[in-house]
Amino acid sequence: MKVAMAQVNPTVGDLEGNTRKVASYIERARAEKVDLVAFPEMVITGYPPMDLIPPRDLRMESGFVERNIECLRSLVMEALDITAVVGFVDRDGQELYNAAAVLHDGRIVGVAHKTLLTTYDVFDELRYFTPSKWIQPINT
Repeated sequence: MKVAMAQVNPTVGDLEGNTRKVASYIERARAEKVDLVAFPEMVITGYPPMDLIPPRDLRMESGFVERNIECLRSLVMEALDITAVVGFVDRDGQELYNAAAVLHDGRIVGVAHKTLLTTYDVFDELRYFTPSKWIQPINT
């Protein structure tokens, strides 16, 4: 199995631009005969998205979060004959998660939520995200 790490530098808040970068790197990895390409944490939103995501006590519908999920879904058909692990912000009702989706053969085969959230310096992930309570393997 040939694996690659896509060393991209996403721009915080540039959902569409970051999505184009991801699509480009998936294509590049496919051309290199890579089986699995992994992208950085929250590559769709850029990291850290901080105030682009409303904190828990102010949370309602977030157009930014919904657009980031739409961008992830737009990448699904890019992952034909390759597996891609793509970081994004996931939503379950009012709860938000720092997440990674596994795209494989034109579908999302699984999503993993981060369990140990960073909480030092400017990285106050607990303000925005809910930690996962379990770890489950994802099979492609």
